Amino acid sequence: MILFLYNVGLLLALVVSAPWWLWRMATTRKYREGLRERLGGVPARIWERQLDAVGGASVSRPVIWIHAVSVGEVLAVTRLVAELDAELPQFRVMISTTTRTGQALARERFGAERVFYCPLDLPWAVRAYFKVLQPRMLVLAETEFWPNLLSCCFRRGIPVVVVNARISDRSWPRYQRLRSLWQPFLSRLAAVLAQSEVDAERLCVLGCVPDRVTVSGNLKFDVRVGDEAAATSLIRKLTGDLRLVVAGSTLEGEEAMLLAAWPELLDAEPNLAMVLAPRHPERFAAGAEVLERARFPWRRRSRIGERELASGEIVLLDSIGELASVYSLAAVAFVGGSLVPAGGHNPLEPAQFGVPVVMGEHYGNFRAIVEAMRAQDAMVIAPADELAEAISSVLGDTAAARALGDRGRRVFEEQAGATKRSVVVIKRLLGEEGAA
Repeated sequence: MILFLYNVGLLLALVVSAPWWLWRMATTRKYREGLRERLGGVPARIWERQLDAVGGASVSRPVIWIHAVSVGEVLAVTRLVAELDAELPQFRVMISTTTRTGQALARERFGAERVFYCPLDLPWAVRAYFKVLQPRMLVLAETEFWPNLLSCCFRRGIPVVVVNARISDRSWPRYQRLRSLWQPFLSRLAAVLAQSEVDAERLCVLGCVPDRVTVSGNLKFDVRVGDEAAATSLIRKLTGDLRLVVAGSTLEGEEAMLLAAWPELLDAEPNLAMVLAPRHPERFAAGAEVLERARFPWRRRSRIGERELASGEIVLLDSIGELASVYSLAAVAFVGGSLVPAGGHNPLEPAQFGVPVVMGEHYGNFRAIVEAMRAQDAMVIAPADELAEAISSVLGDTAAARALGDRGRRVFEEQAGATKRSVVVIKRLLGEEGAA
């Protein structure tokens, strides 16, 4: 009955909002991209299943379907996909995303032939993918729960595993209000691997079976930057003797705050340049506008040229997937989404390089990670009006900054292991514990 009412409500919402969606699709490319796939049009590259010769015959490999919503989730499951590929070669790991940026990064990392847009949670669209993929397991990254997607699994006896599961402070009240909707679905999940004790408790309150919920840690502690990004090589070559502030994943309003602090930072440390990386590609233009108004010397990463950076100059990182590597160049890193009430972003990206990290006070989306780092005095938290002072303090004491960065890297290393724990659970549920 709940699923029926959900589908009726979903259909009504689509009918009412259709004019808005049609207008957005007509005027904005990102709303058109992948639309056919989202509506159940399984692309040819997914139909063309990889075949392996087994006993002289060609057979399709069974599928493990991993759903990672956007860039953050794709990064988080990168090592998990690699581990499953290595330990379960008899399976084909397929990856879906929701966002355009997540899709681009997933295709780059895993190959377009096994990456697709997740269908909208419409019964016919979801069924089309199950008919083609016939997955042996669905793995959801974080808490991407969709009733029709889950119901398709349950009706077919397909186990659903949630990895890196979390309920953020911001979304917790909403989940509580809809508890009666979620309980019938969450109670049938095969395994839930939560990031923290708080996440595990919240998931149990919402309806997960406690015996199936374990705290496995955060997959993002296992993410390590592999090959150096092209932007890193370019910026290193142009930096010379300058020290870099890398401000990553900034959201609306934060670029202006950073630029307001920039003169004070330059007064304290004249030998300084900045890399500014807005969180979403759609915000690259907004970041450029803020820089134009501020009248500091700046250039885009996409048109960086060969002239060395000057003191006080700013590079706008208008590219996808290069920030994590660029953090390695920083004398200090600011992690955005934290000066405004948006929940923050991942401080582990710079911490893995031993780079000292500064964040604002809003970090609810990464509370467990931030608290683990703060417990070891491995990062600095500063409100917007103290941002310049906090960054200047780190820049002004090289020995203390190095120690701060070393403590951050140590937290990163000590907290690793969530990927291995996730693989163990997935193999057990597939009956493949003894697989090489």
